[in-house]
Amino acid sequence: MRCVSVLLLPILALVSTSAIASRDNAANNSLTPNERAAGWRLLFNGRDLDGWRSYQGGTAPAMWKVHDGLLELTATSGQMSGGDLVTADEYGSFEMTIDWKVDRGGNSGVIYLARNLPQTTRVYETGLEMQILDDAGHPDGKIPSHHAGALYDITVPPPKASRPAGQWNHARLLVERGRIRQWLNGIPTADVPYGDDGWRKLVAQSKFAKMPFFGTLSSGVIALQDHGEPVAFRNIKLRRIGASAKVAER
Repeated sequence: MRCVSVLLLPILALVSTSAIASRDNAANNSLTPNERAAGWRLLFNGRDLDGWRSYQGGTAPAMWKVHDGLLELTATSGQMSGGDLVTADEYGSFEMTIDWKVDRGGNSGVIYLARNLPQTTRVYETGLEMQILDDAGHPDGKIPSHHAGALYDITVPPPKASRPAGQWNHARLLVERGRIRQWLNGIPTADVPYGDDGWRKLVAQSKFAKMPFFGTLSSGVIALQDHGEPVAFRNIKLRRIGASAKVAER
């Protein structure tokens, strides 16, 4: 009997681990009653790509997969191939939270207030980007305004705002009329004016200075960037605020 018990131990451990994993997955990609009451909604349901499409307007790019409750980019080329995944709906003023994780040397981004205009070919030509990066393992980690959590090429996050590659990070965006704020793991990483001369000055000092439509829109889609490197997302939640919420209710 003792031998049988010893043999059963690894099986019981495996069953226990699987049960814990299932419980954790069930807790992700869900809303609490308080969140629902406050107007939050899930942008990713944990099961499929419902509500998402390609930047060009077609079905979701093939390199995006849903696995074990995670929304994953499986590309490994290291090159942007135009496979950005965008929301079917547009958003103006909103609050958003999202968990992300990259592998060693990974690079991606959450791009918002973006739109596919006749004069543009890439989502970053219009939309603002909250940077996703392995600061320690990617060359962009040497550029402060390219660190994880940055309003890409515009703000410089505090040191060590992000967690190491392979660990989950929690990001928050607050997009209001005339103001943009970002947090990473509870640490403020951006707080800038939007749409005024102060904003235009920041853009003029960035790599986007020669992109005439960058940061000019009051609403747009939200995109998960295809930078050709694996990245995973979960718990993508959003609530409209202010005038944007009133419009959505009509």
